[in-house]
Amino acid sequence: MTNELDIFVGNTTLIDEDVYRLWLDGYSVNDAVGLRVRSGILEQTGATAGVLQSDTMDHYRTFHMLERLLHTPPKLLHQLVFQIPPSRQALLIERYYTFDEAFVREVLGKKLSKGTKKDLDDISTKTGVTLKSCRRQFDNFKRVFKVVEEMRGSLAGNIQQHFLLSDRLARDYAAVVFFANNRFETGKKKLQYLTFGDLAFCAELMIQNWTPGAVGEAPPFPSPSLDSQVDDMDVDLDKEFLQDLKELKVLVADKDLLDLHKSLVCTALRGKLSIFPEMEANFKNLSRGLVNIASKLTHTKDVRDLFVDLVEKFIEPCRSDRWLLNDVRLFLNQYSASVHSLDGFRHQALWDRYMVTLRSCLLRMYHD
Repeated sequence: MTNELDIFVGNTTLIDEDVYRLWLDGYSVNDAVGLRVRSGILEQTGATAGVLQSDTMDHYRTFHMLERLLHTPPKLLHQLVFQIPPSRQALLIERYYTFDEAFVREVLGKKLSKGTKKDLDDISTKTGVTLKSCRRQFDNFKRVFKVVEEMRGSLAGNIQQHFLLSDRLARDYAAVVFFANNRFETGKKKLQYLTFGDLAFCAELMIQNWTPGAVGEAPPFPSPSLDSQVDDMDVDLDKEFLQDLKELKVLVADKDLLDLHKSLVCTALRGKLSIFPEMEANFKNLSRGLVNIASKLTHTKDVRDLFVDLVEKFIEPCRSDRWLLNDVRLFLNQYSASVHSLDGFRHQALWDRYMVTLRSCLLRMYHD
């Protein structure tokens, strides 16, 4: 009597998503095993604690070997050592580069240098993100920044091409790179209410409208075509544009223009705002604030303080007078549009390029 035995041999690398998440979160093998035990996996599988320990260690060894490939994602796709299906490769890359909002909010706008890396202990304590995970996320930001900072063309497109990230994650990294390059201040107490999503939204608009590759009022971040070559860089603000913004000063320096602008806005909004008396009384201060911000953006410090100035010069005064978000929307729409009716003003295109971005940013930043 002969016995038949079916044998299947495969070399596909097995990836346990739950263990991968624990590894990414910075847990040690022992801590990961403890968390897996508490999840009920022993009861679900009938495995012993020893088997679970070995399984976890085996996965951790695999992830450590994969990590050097994850630093340059295209290498993961083309290597032959690990047989990993494309869908799993995409998952490994996407999750490796995913970051915690609490962490990114602490480093956004800071220089991606050794000095900032020394602060990771404190950031870890403050955010509850493990130190190991903080280091991984910081190193990812720094790695992406170094690869794309001198590239021409779409910032998000370059990140997608070189790191194989999803469209949304590539855009988020573009915001991180843009903030790090321009060193925008985001850490002051009065800015803490702003989420990473708020600031990333503003970054997308500035990249789209205020960089050398700006294309006017097109929607932020059109789907990047990796075959198209734009002969400009998205990481820097357009210095010529910032210099031209000084021309807007006439809107508040010329008393007749300022009075006419106020008259046009007030006439259009009378009866439409519950805070109309407050808006009318404070119009000139608000207008001076918005125009003066534009005229000072040639100075590095004023660029860095852009979000601080927007809060101090516009958002805080409006909150003080109890403006609702809809009041702000109606005001900014009319304030922007009325300039086109000022016969003595000759910089409408420049004004639109500035205000299209500023209006949308202020509406996103205004939490009533």
